[in-house]
Amino acid sequence: MRLLDKSSSEFLYQQVIDFIDRQVESGALRAGDKLPSLRKLSRQFDISVPTVKQAYIELERQGCISARPQSGYYLKAKQARTLLPMRAKWACCQPVEVSCRSLIEQVYDAVHLPDTVALGISNPVNAHPPDKALARLMRSVLSRVAEKAVSYGPINGDAKLRLTLALRYQELGVDVNHQDMVITSGAQEALSIALQCVAKRGDIIAVESPCFFGLIELIESLGMKALEVYTCTEEGVCVNELAKVLDQHKVTACLFSTAINNPLGSLMTNEQRQALVKMLESRDIPLIEDDVYSDIYFTETRPVPAQLYSEKGLVMTCSSFSKTAAPGYRIGWLIPGKFEETAKRIKRAQSCSTAMLQQWTLTDYLLSGEYDRHLQVLRKTLRYNLERMRELVAEHFPHEVCISKPQGGSVLWIRCRSHVNTSKIFSKAIEQGVSFAPGEIFSPSGQYKNYMRLSFGIKWSEKIDHAVATLGSLVSEYSKK
Repeated sequence: MRLLDKSSSEFLYQQVIDFIDRQVESGALRAGDKLPSLRKLSRQFDISVPTVKQAYIELERQGCISARPQSGYYLKAKQARTLLPMRAKWACCQPVEVSCRSLIEQVYDAVHLPDTVALGISNPVNAHPPDKALARLMRSVLSRVAEKAVSYGPINGDAKLRLTLALRYQELGVDVNHQDMVITSGAQEALSIALQCVAKRGDIIAVESPCFFGLIELIESLGMKALEVYTCTEEGVCVNELAKVLDQHKVTACLFSTAINNPLGSLMTNEQRQALVKMLESRDIPLIEDDVYSDIYFTETRPVPAQLYSEKGLVMTCSSFSKTAAPGYRIGWLIPGKFEETAKRIKRAQSCSTAMLQQWTLTDYLLSGEYDRHLQVLRKTLRYNLERMRELVAEHFPHEVCISKPQGGSVLWIRCRSHVNTSKIFSKAIEQGVSFAPGEIFSPSGQYKNYMRLSFGIKWSEKIDHAVATLGSLVSEYSKK
């Protein structure tokens, strides 16, 4: 039975649009879902492919769907107000110490509470865990290495893993010598070593604002001070604003995520990244790049590391497998630039070596090709989750709420009305079985009190729908006060 009325005065492409709308209204299509192919609808309705394409082009113009190269068309979240840059309201901050330690501890504790939907932790792997593949590879490794699995390893890590990682960077055009790399216990240790290579107690470290609270705590634990720099919700650190900050303060180093900031999901262009490195190296200021989310991009190609544009060796790249494969393995790495010897000395003094069994397992995972296949599915799943989460927030939160549109990663940054204090809502959310990350903890000076971060790095279930609806009710209740 044909679903289109060819005798109607209404254009056929408009009838296709009406059909898609009905599918959305009935719940047959949800945000993030792939639409039927052009050829499939053409056969189903006995109309030409160009007619179906005209309908899809119009839906794309309306912002209802998006086209992905060599993949098809996907339904976007409706009514989601995108969080836009707010340069005019930004005021340059002063170097400060962390002011919300207690709240940060509560957020960490909430992740492990029983019967609680954890939307406060950024753990993308939850959306598509590769646990079975890794378990199989680890068993294979154990059968080969025997007693070596419990022995100390080289200070700078397994040579085969370093070489494999170096080759992956070389494919991006970055000239990395695997002998210079240091394998660390997660990216956090890599960042700690990098900071100690270039700064000491009392020094000022420039960070993005908002900034991942783990970095803020790390800076403070080393006796250093964090200085916030304006960060665009879409394009990351503003180089011109950073230059003004450097003119006003004696900044020792910068710690930025030029690709996929947490919590914004912002992404600097290659031109902006190059300009950033050039400007910093002209002032002899090191850049420590937190690069943990670069493999979880939603753009057509992977972002290029800032390391590519370094001419003086002042860029240090820190990354890990925690966001892409195995957070529990605690395997990260540091590309130390000109600070190689200092980095290895600090690693030796700090933790001596990194677990070898996990290194060998991840090396096999990389070389087998399974890691890259896993990343493809993980990125696809996260993009789907992103659209569903944006749609849920738009549906259940007050209409004036604005939502980020991340270029990668696994979190949404949400702005509520100015009088809403999300830290006050946090405890009530926990009581109702939902956790999130209040915006206040993403600023050493306690800004962003009316913001919150939600994770879509999750395995989707009805519990997620209910949890977001619960948060929406709490925000709505607070907004009315």
